[in-house]
Amino acid sequence: MKRSSLKYSLLLLLAALIWGAAFVSQKAGMDYVGPFTYNGVRSILGGLVLLPVIPLLDRLRARGGGFRKGSRRNILVGGALCGVVLFFGSNLQQLGIALQDPATNVGKAGFLTACYTVIVPVLGLFFKKRPPLSVWIGVGIAVLGFFSLCLMDGILTGTGLGLGLSDLLLLLCAVVFSVHILVIDHFSPLADGVRMSCLQFLVCGALCLPFMLLWERPAVSDILACWLPIGYAGIMSCGVAYTLQVVAQKGVHPAVASLLLSLESVFSVLAGCALMPGSSLSLWEWIGCGLVFTAVILVELAPQNKKL
Repeated sequence: MKRSSLKYSLLLLLAALIWGAAFVSQKAGMDYVGPFTYNGVRSILGGLVLLPVIPLLDRLRARGGGFRKGSRRNILVGGALCGVVLFFGSNLQQLGIALQDPATNVGKAGFLTACYTVIVPVLGLFFKKRPPLSVWIGVGIAVLGFFSLCLMDGILTGTGLGLGLSDLLLLLCAVVFSVHILVIDHFSPLADGVRMSCLQFLVCGALCLPFMLLWERPAVSDILACWLPIGYAGIMSCGVAYTLQVVAQKGVHPAVASLLLSLESVFSVLAGCALMPGSSLSLWEWIGCGLVFTAVILVELAPQNKKL
């Protein structure tokens, strides 16, 4: 693997870590506000955090030479499309988390969301993005990991597959996030990632506002009481992690990026165990985490070609 590719892979891994921990804040936030309020406020916060960062990064990158921010059209179109897709994906995810049983390990939401690992290579075929065989093998191992973590305990105990409305919403959100990855893959080489990321949050937040005001009508006191979950999600999950995704994804194949980002599912389980009292993993859930790690390592050690 080339050093530049490794750098981008590590940035995507950091984004996955931030997102994994964000599942805990997302679940905690539902104790104070509704899904559209949570996503609307955190998205706007994420966009506002990036506004002063843009001129600072421009100066730093200009010193290195060769920096191009891309055309205004690509920034506007790319940011707007990403924002619309992010609106649907993030709210499907938040609704799914809100409908979960309170005793459910937050990591289940992480793993169901990470099913985009399977969907991205399939959708990529329609855009002539043919991943190498190692990616397909990694996807197969990842599927076994998702099955082991989410479903195996229910099958063995006779309680069924355990897929309810919340799980179906999370699976649908995985489909939307796979589209989000492919949209970013198209626009990230054409436009400055930080500008595009900033715009996508502002668009997503603006789309949340009418639903937030009409359906949830949150009180300012509720939003202030939720300052820590919203603050982490807005600054770290939105402002930092999504920007890392936009900036780093241009250096790796989209199917590989989806596998790296799917590690948020493993990190969400570990964060749930560490930060949520009474949350633990069964043997099959640990096996599922191990299988997903194996899938990512397999793909990352194999030679990659983004143009395949």
